[in-house]
Amino acid sequence: MASRPLLRATALLTATMMLAGCVTTQAGRIGSDDGRDVCRQYLVALDSTGDYYGEDILQGAAVGALGGAVVGGLASRSWQGALIGAAVGGATGAAVGYYAALQRQARDQAGIFAQMSSDLSRENAQLDRTQVAFDQLSDCRLRTAQTVRDAVKDGRLARDVGQAQLAEIRARFQGDIQVAQRINQNITGRGAQFDSAFDNAIPGGKASVVASYRRPQPVRVAPRRAVVVKYRPDAGSADVAQINAREVVTTRPGPAGFVQVETASGVRGYAPADAFPAARGRQQAASPEGGSDVRSLAATNISRRDNFSESIGNAERLAAAGGGFELAG
Repeated sequence: MASRPLLRATALLTATMMLAGCVTTQAGRIGSDDGRDVCRQYLVALDSTGDYYGEDILQGAAVGALGGAVVGGLASRSWQGALIGAAVGGATGAAVGYYAALQRQARDQAGIFAQMSSDLSRENAQLDRTQVAFDQLSDCRLRTAQTVRDAVKDGRLARDVGQAQLAEIRARFQGDIQVAQRINQNITGRGAQFDSAFDNAIPGGKASVVASYRRPQPVRVAPRRAVVVKYRPDAGSADVAQINAREVVTTRPGPAGFVQVETASGVRGYAPADAFPAARGRQQAASPEGGSDVRSLAATNISRRDNFSESIGNAERLAAAGGGFELAG
């Protein structure tokens, strides 16, 4: 019979798991509306997409953790063993819970693939929504900062007032990044469940999925003219860098009419493709698109997850650099 301390530890763990599954309020996550945030609608949109990613992971982790606690505690006859078992069990439960559910629900491999295809299609669509929301929010912050800088430069706004406004915008931008990071943690957790399914259901596993598409190698080239780098592939997007003619930068394929550019400081953005004729002929499509089979959907899922993580890193570099949130000397 289990000891009382072990039973208490297991009960505490169960309660902890139940509390971990509770959903916080939106105001608790992003703060209440103070009426001064011109980008509030985009922040709300980003945060709202995050609810989706917590729906299934927590259940898998909780079941795994509870099972791990019981096994670990019974094996060691101690509450410490229960907690260690919980940590291991939680990670294992979250990783394998999705594929185990597929096996229980589907009658055969075809059924597993059909369900995975449906789930991946839905997941990829949600990842697109999250990516768009974060891009729009970040672009709004950068354009708002640019408006303040222009107003100070033109003499329409006092320098000290402009600097204070830029500091506030930068602080909000850093808060946006924290929201995106929390969402990305859940995306990563769900990704672990999909990765486990890839390893179990797809011949060759996740490694073969990644190998089935290759991001083209970056090309080091210089623009034929001075060019402004935009945050998004849109002429109306915020400026994030200026590249001089014959300044060598790293480029990758981008949407029609644009190339993705990475500056020496690591900041990424988009510039007109016609400014980089040497790069256009040497690049191909950047990501797997268009397939509806499980392998293609898995590839696009991995690509979307990577892209979102990279966009957060880019935002962090922009916030740290401070160029968009500081006045020229």
